[in-house]
Amino acid sequence: MKNAPLFALVDCNNFFVSCEQLFRPDLQGKPVVVMSSGDGCVVARSNEAKEAGIPMGAPVFKYKQTFKEYGVVGFSANFELYGDISRRITEILTSITPRLEVYSIDESFLDISQLDIADYEEWGRVVRATIYKWTGISVRVGIAPTKTLAKLASERAKKLPNSDGVLYLDQELADYETHLKATQLEDVWGIGWRVSPKLRAAGFSNAWDVTQTDPMQGRKIFGSVSGERLVRELRGESCLKLDTIGEPQKMISATRTFGQDTNQPHVIEAALASFATRAANRLRRQNSSASRVSIFMTTNRHKPNYRKFYKEIKLSEPTVDTGQLVATAVNLFHLLYDPDTEIHRAGVTLTGIKDVEHLQVDLFGEIDEKRFSRSVARMQAVDRINKKHGTAFIRSAAEDLSKSWEPKHNIRSPRYTTNWEELPKVTIR
Repeated sequence: MKNAPLFALVDCNNFFVSCEQLFRPDLQGKPVVVMSSGDGCVVARSNEAKEAGIPMGAPVFKYKQTFKEYGVVGFSANFELYGDISRRITEILTSITPRLEVYSIDESFLDISQLDIADYEEWGRVVRATIYKWTGISVRVGIAPTKTLAKLASERAKKLPNSDGVLYLDQELADYETHLKATQLEDVWGIGWRVSPKLRAAGFSNAWDVTQTDPMQGRKIFGSVSGERLVRELRGESCLKLDTIGEPQKMISATRTFGQDTNQPHVIEAALASFATRAANRLRRQNSSASRVSIFMTTNRHKPNYRKFYKEIKLSEPTVDTGQLVATAVNLFHLLYDPDTEIHRAGVTLTGIKDVEHLQVDLFGEIDEKRFSRSVARMQAVDRINKKHGTAFIRSAAEDLSKSWEPKHNIRSPRYTTNWEELPKVTIR
C-alpha cells in the first residue's frame, strides 16, 4: 500500500550570510549583508542587518548612511563558495533519502513518506543537528503532507522561538488553523506581494481564509489552475510532485548584471558569448539538446527610461554545439542593438530541450542525423579536454572580446573551499 504524501523542506537560514560567517566567526551577532553582482543591491542579510532596517533588494547607494551608522559589514557575492557549501548540504540530504528536489541553492524538498519516522519533529531536529555538525550551517525544517504546507511550516518555524527550527504541520492537528491564520498572504508560497492585493480585494487576509474557499473559486480568482492547486495544497491535498535530482531541466538560463552599464557592442557580445557557453555546458551535462534560443537585455531600472529587450529564435534543428549557440545569441543581439542604450543586465535562455538520444526527425528531412551526431561527438571531445585542462581551456573567441562587463567583486571573501590559493590560513602561536 502506498504511503500518504509527506514532505520536508530543509531551508538554510540567511544562507549567503551564514556562509560568510562560517569562515569569519568574528562576525557572529553583527549586521552583515551580501550584495548582488556588481555590488548594487542587498541579496542576503543577517538578522542584525534586518533589525537595522535594511530591506531585501535594497540599493546599496541608498543605504550607505545606514551601513555606516550600524557598522554593517558588506561582502560581494561569492557564488562559488555558496554553491560548494550547498553541494555539501545536498550530499547530506541524499544520504537521508534519494527522493530529493533541490528547489534552490538554499532549499530542498525531501519526500519522507517512505521513511520510518516515529516523531517527525524529533527527526527534523536530528537533521538540523547533522547538517550543522558537518557544515556549520543552520537550517530550519518544515514537515507537512504538501509542499506548500511544508514551506509554510518552515517559515513559521523561523518565527516561533520555541520551535527549535522545526515544525510539523498537518490539517488534522489542533494548531493547524492557528498557524494558517498567523500567516499573511504575502508569506504564502505561490502568492507573494504581486498577487496578494488581488486576494485582499476578494476578501482574503491570511492563509486560513484561502482554505475556506472552493478550489474552483480559487481558479477563478487567480485566473489559472494554480489557484485551485494552491487551495487544495493548503487544505492538505498534495498537488505538486517532487522534481527529483537527475530530472533534466526544461529551461536553462545564464544571466548576469554587468559590472558597469555599457553600450559597446563588443562588450555585450562577449557577455552573451559567456552566457551562451555556460548554458551550453549545463545543457550537455544533462545529456540534452536545445532547439530554441532567446536573449534578453535590460537597462538599469534605477535610472530614467528603463527598457527591456527580448528576442527568440527556433533553430532549424536541435543542437548541443557551443559555437552555434554563441553565434545565435550574438546574431539575436544585433537585431536588438541600440547604440544609444546602455545595457545593465543580460542573459541567454535555452528551451525546446530534449534528450540527445532521442532526436526526432522532421517530416521534410531537414534534420541531418549524421551532422547532429558529429556535433555531439565534437562537443564531447571539447568537454573532455576542458575537464582535464580547465573549464575555459577551449572557448569561443567572442568571450575574449572584453572582460569589462564582468561583475565587480571588490569586497568578495576568499573562495575558501574551492581554490587552493584561497584556503583558510591558521596561525598557531
